[in-house]
Amino acid sequence: MLIGEVARRSGVSARMLRHYEALGLVRPTGRSGAGYREYAPEDIRRIFHVESLRSLGLSLRDVGRALDDPGFRPAELVDDLARRTRERIARETELLTRLRRIAAAEPAGWEDVLRIVALLRALGSGSAGTRQRAALSVAAEGPGVAEALVAAVLRETDPNVAGALRWALAHGGGEGAPALLAEGLGAPGAAVRERAVRALVELPGDEATALLRDALAHPDAVVRGYAAPALAARHVADAVPVLVEMVVAGTNDVDAADALGALASDPALTERIATGLTDRLADGTAGPAVRRRLTQALADVPGPTATRALTELANDGDRGVALTAGHLLRRRGGGVTGGPRGTIRRGGGAGFGAGGFG
Repeated sequence: MLIGEVARRSGVSARMLRHYEALGLVRPTGRSGAGYREYAPEDIRRIFHVESLRSLGLSLRDVGRALDDPGFRPAELVDDLARRTRERIARETELLTRLRRIAAAEPAGWEDVLRIVALLRALGSGSAGTRQRAALSVAAEGPGVAEALVAAVLRETDPNVAGALRWALAHGGGEGAPALLAEGLGAPGAAVRERAVRALVELPGDEATALLRDALAHPDAVVRGYAAPALAARHVADAVPVLVEMVVAGTNDVDAADALGALASDPALTERIATGLTDRLADGTAGPAVRRRLTQALADVPGPTATRALTELANDGDRGVALTAGHLLRRRGGGVTGGPRGTIRRGGGAGFGAGGFG
């Protein structure tokens, strides 16, 4: 078979076939009477072998070794090819991500493109100071940089830089950020989820509030622990059960108690919050440490249900609980009564049960 037909059937150009011959990769078996190269069937098979190995990323030198060296061991070479392929994919993915972020910013001209490229480089700098300055400058960049900011805040480990990035998202660079941060809440890494919710709580607006409300049911207690106080600050009553659980669990319980106290200033929520706290006292499972936290959480909850609970707690078998409750009662202007302890019913009844909590 002459070189022209081989090129047509194999898809390898005649020029490349001549190059293979010059390198000794594929030599035609013979020549025609007119001096043209003639390829035998085994030559054709070798051409396909060369092309198959090249498709894996082997150099022509490595292809020759693979085909001609009887002692050639492919495992090490294949491992090296896999490593180089992963590195190339990572570089290409990084480039694709950068191009997508530039496109999201909707640049009007090359000056905008160069400005955004400079911002992306600064946000990815190895210098924390450079990253922080870039974050603080973002408010002046205008819309379209949310994706870059969210990506930066989700990977940032320096607390000062992370704070600057959250500030930037909340002040001029956050258009589209809530939905992007919501994706971060589903990340497999706990640290990424925490960074996502911390950024989300600082974003204003109904969209962020709705996502925080959804986060109350998140399986990660840390996510719930950031979402609930933030929602309380936005006067969202749905946060109450999670805040009560935080008090019971001792997870950021001081902030949770403060949030409950602030919500309880609304008469429409006072009884709900008082009942939520006293129900946890009445179920009989709360140990001394839990009772102390619940007592402190009742401090800023007005109304008769909270007062009755504190009155009973002033007679608690745990001295710390009793002293705290007595102090809170005096602060309310009520006396501390001793004597037999009554029986409380779930939902704010008269007393807490025979023998108190001790």
